[in-house]
Order: sequence, then structure tokens, then C-alpha cells
Amino acid sequence: MSDGQSFSQRKNFVAWIGLGVSIVALALKYAAWAASGSVALKSDALETIINVVAAAGGLWAIRLAERPADDNHTYGHYKAEYLSAIIESAMVLVTALMIAKAAYDGFLHPQELHSPWIGILLNSAATVINLVWGLTLMRIGRSMRSPALEAGGHHVLSDVWTGFGLVAGLMLIPVTGWHWLDPVIAALIALNVLRVGWEMLKQSVSGLMDEAPDLDTLSKLNEIIAQKAIGAIEAHDIRIREVGAMTFIEFHLVVPGTMTVSVVHDICDRIEAGLRAELGRCVINIHVEPEHKAKNSGIVLAHATRTVENADMTA
Repeated sequence: MSDGQSFSQRKNFVAWIGLGVSIVALALKYAAWAASGSVALKSDALETIINVVAAAGGLWAIRLAERPADDNHTYGHYKAEYLSAIIESAMVLVTALMIAKAAYDGFLHPQELHSPWIGILLNSAATVINLVWGLTLMRIGRSMRSPALEAGGHHVLSDVWTGFGLVAGLMLIPVTGWHWLDPVIAALIALNVLRVGWEMLKQSVSGLMDEAPDLDTLSKLNEIIAQKAIGAIEAHDIRIREVGAMTFIEFHLVVPGTMTVSVVHDICDRIEAGLRAELGRCVINIHVEPEHKAKNSGIVLAHATRTVENADMTA
């Protein structure tokens, strides 16, 4: 089994687990709402329905993103994960509006809770399950550089923080008799879901627009090229974009005009091996140029320049 196949199977396995966890959490939260009649618990259950749909969509996106390049998609299908994340973000925003509507109805028609402690207990169980899974999903999504898995982790954790606040607020209602807290909590849930959806949407759009990675990644890239490009003169016009788990890198490598094709090829191989060892799965395009194309910008390799000068003196 190739590394690519193993990687794809791990992502699919994680996505399937996520779908199962979402269904279990939904069942617990629906039971909590049915037992208590709480508007806040109904709002929480509505959000979890989106979790289930999003988990199914993320599974589809991961399977599509791992398809090999073809004649119609010569760079692969990696951006499918960003599309899934954007759809999930939009669904989260719609859910926020639905929850806000439920909270408004609760203000207009307040109701006494039926069995609040049973609802609180069931919802707490779902929250604990989501906490464990959300933290796990975030860690796996980052290690696999999967936008779909990481977006799912953000969504699940937003559900967790909502759940903690929800449980704490609902515990006050049977103690104090403040039934107006129920729709207030639902309104706060709507605001939190709206915030999370907006953050997810911004992150997904950045990926689709090929936004440059963070400065640490760029610095690491330059450092690897400088270390591995011994014998070259400079590397300039460096561009990098991350699409899901794949990194696309391209730059111009200036070498002495007297250098043989074989030596240049070895330099490029060293650079590519170093980049893949550090950054993982990469598509690397290196455009080789002679020394008169040097721009004295980008990564200037002084030791290589001295080599060229020595070669000129010998000639």
C-alpha cells in the first residue's frame, strides 16, 4: 500500500468516526430536548443536526479530494475540502438564524420545563463526548493538514463550549424559577454559532483564494532551499500555496552557466527531498536559469557566488 493510499484511508476512517459521534450526540440532545421541552436544548439539538450533515459532507469531500489528477483536473481535486468547509460554514450560519428564531419564539411564549435535570444530564453526556472528539479531530486535522477535518473540529468544539454554558444556565432554572433564562441561553447560543460560522467561512475562503501560508512556513521553506541548494547562485520568485494536504511550490533557481545538467539535477533533487521531508506532500516546480538571470533577491547564496568567481578566475 502506498503512502498516499494509507493517508487517504486514515482520513476516511476519521471522517466515518466523526459521522458516528455526531449521530450519537444528536440522539442524546434530541432526548434531552424531548424530556425537558427547553428552547435552549432544542437550539442545541438543531446545531447538532448540522454537525451530522457536515460530517457526511466532509466524508464526501475527503474521498473526492484524494482522487488522482485527471485530464479535467490536472492539479488534482484537493480543493474539494475547502468547498465542503464553505458549505458547512454556510449551514452553520443558517443554523444560527434558526436558533435565533427559536429563542425569539421562547421570549414570546415562555414555557415551564418538564424534566430539566434529565435534560441536563443527557446534554452533559453529549457535551463530554463532543469534547473528547473535538480535541481529537482538531489534532488529527492539523497533523493531516485537512481543512475538512479541521473545520469539523472547530464546529464540534464550538458545540462543546455552547454545551458547557447551556448546562450551567439550565441548572439555574429549576433552582431559581427564572424561566426567562431558557430563551436567553438560546439567544446566546445563536450568537456563538454565528461567530463560529463566520470564522470558518473566512478560513475556507482564504484557502480557495490561495492565500500565502504563515511566516513560519515561509521562513522554513527559505531555510531548506538555502541549505540544500549548495552550488547554486540564488533562488528567487518563490511562490507557495497550500491546498488541503498538498503544498504547491515553485521558484527560479540560478546556477552557473558552466554547470552540467547532471549536477543541476542533483541540486534540484536535494531541494525537493528536503522540502518533502519537512512539509510533507508537495508538488515542486523549479525553473533553472543561468547566472546572468540573477536578480540579487530572494535567497542569495554567497558561497555559490564565490564558486562562480573562482571558476571565472581559473578559466
